[in-house]
Amino acid sequence: MRKLIATINMTLDGFCDHTAITPDEEIHQHYTDLLNNAGTVLYGRITYQLMEYWRTLIEKPSGEKSMDDFAKAIDKVEKIVFSQTLKTVDWHSAKLASQPMEEVISALRQQPGKDIFVGSPGLIASLTPPGLIDEYQLCIHPVILGKGLPLFKDINDRISLKLIKTKSFKSGAIILYYEKDQDNKL
Repeated sequence: MRKLIATINMTLDGFCDHTAITPDEEIHQHYTDLLNNAGTVLYGRITYQLMEYWRTLIEKPSGEKSMDDFAKAIDKVEKIVFSQTLKTVDWHSAKLASQPMEEVISALRQQPGKDIFVGSPGLIASLTPPGLIDEYQLCIHPVILGKGLPLFKDINDRISLKLIKTKSFKSGAIILYYEKDQDNKL
């Protein structure tokens, strides 16, 4: 069964804001590798529209290898977009979800292939309480923002996780890899 993995960049104080961080070449390479090993990426409307920026680098490369490689990787990976407001998507590798999120995820898990990644704060927050996420990969950047969109808003019950590994970057960012703590069930 394919795993469902939440992966997100956030500030030290827990906010998700791509404009508050500056990914360097090393972080772009990490996420390029991640996308090259992904079967599907799930997005909400806002994150999907943010990621559409990378299409411009497919059409007109920047000349920065790490950014251009990331653009190629995100262009080719299958993307499923959950939105109440979008009626169409025109990225060749994207499609709008036509069924409820839990049904889509259940069907994807049963298919052969690489793991499924969730890259939107809202989707991660929605999928956490019912326990649908198998692993969290939280890239914490050395930035304190003081305000913004918290990742785990509206979570009312305690959820125990187990740290399985870490990865540090020269920039001071660190990825914390967590899985559900099976020994400490609620």
